[in-house]
Amino acid sequence: MTGMPLEKSPTLASAGRIDELADQCVQCGLCLPVCPTYRMDRNEAESPRGRIAIAAALARGEVEPTAALRLHLDHCLGCLDCEKVCPAHVQYDELLIETRALLGPSTRRPRWLLKLLQRPAWMRALRRLGHLLATDRWKGWLVRRLPPGSAARAALLILPTGAVAAPMATETGEARSGTRTLALFPGCVASVEDAEAQAAAVVLLRAAGFQVSVLPAFCCGAMDLHGGEAQAAEKAAQRVREAWQASGASELVSVTPGCLGSLRRALSGVPVTDPFELLAARADTLRFRPLARRIALHLPCTQVNVARSESAMLSLLRQVPLLDVQPLPRPPYCCGAAGSHMLEFPARAAELREGTLRQVAQLEPQGLLSSNIGCRLHLAAGADGQWPTQHPLTLLAQQLDTDHPATDTPDNVLHERSHAEPLRSPA
Repeated sequence: MTGMPLEKSPTLASAGRIDELADQCVQCGLCLPVCPTYRMDRNEAESPRGRIAIAAALARGEVEPTAALRLHLDHCLGCLDCEKVCPAHVQYDELLIETRALLGPSTRRPRWLLKLLQRPAWMRALRRLGHLLATDRWKGWLVRRLPPGSAARAALLILPTGAVAAPMATETGEARSGTRTLALFPGCVASVEDAEAQAAAVVLLRAAGFQVSVLPAFCCGAMDLHGGEAQAAEKAAQRVREAWQASGASELVSVTPGCLGSLRRALSGVPVTDPFELLAARADTLRFRPLARRIALHLPCTQVNVARSESAMLSLLRQVPLLDVQPLPRPPYCCGAAGSHMLEFPARAAELREGTLRQVAQLEPQGLLSSNIGCRLHLAAGADGQWPTQHPLTLLAQQLDTDHPATDTPDNVLHERSHAEPLRSPA
């Protein structure tokens, strides 16, 4: 079955672009040692160099677009460590997006589940229902009765069952004269499962002197963009542009580094970043209370290769007195979450996660920080409550010294309990 051609064949325009991108590769092989899937399989087709060759052959009509070839492309995590070491500066992310769009969405793609995750109102309602029905008591029973490789089973294992935080109030408005104005993009899953981190970002940014408004919660299109759903991704991008134009802000921020690539793609020419660079530039306006803890810091691939603000994040965390911050070494390079990858290929995702969790265990921390919601949920599911997990911004906001004049803020958007509980176990 895997040798049969797929329904969608290359079009002339798309094929030409893919061929152009693939031609940049000089086949040096420097990408192989940093590729997580090549390290797993030791198969050339599971490396960036191999995938570039597959994409080029598809574009030139040298091979049929079979399901077997598509599987090698779908296994790619999109971590972009290969781009970082490439001497020819191959635009691998662009090539992967174009090739997946050319072939269309995979038949393995759990569309019904992804549509649910992309709709914050639906997800929030389902989470509330699950909490009312005490899902945590019978989740394990249901998980054991679902097929091991099913997306539904993977989702049940990953998503929390506790109470969900209230959504942030949407705020837009005209900028105050002389103040840098930021618009916070909540996203879809993050707006539900990372609401505290987003509230923390608002507290910290306002304490640092920025004016912050909050956009409506919806999907940026990242999962569609990387899953071959080109039309759906463009619709999401248009919605991003409309929300941005209505915001009146000068910069867009997201606490989820996994959203940054698609947001930048949608808003060409607009400054799009995460809060860490902005906060680090005004670090002298912030003061933090001591916290005597040893914390492991997981650096998501998108934090390192897209946001590129890991140094700013680390410098801010090291401003908290007594906090012992231990970044996880690289390799391993990817925890396996990779957007929808942990739902489509749960066994492969779990194998990659084990490498990351082994490194966490070696640090013997009292808590684990990760800035990407998908990574954090994925790691928390594998850790099974061994370490409390949290977004770095949430910890920083909890330790913010509000008695310091520069940190006074009129908007108490963090829950009061956040200041009393420095690190919590996932629900």
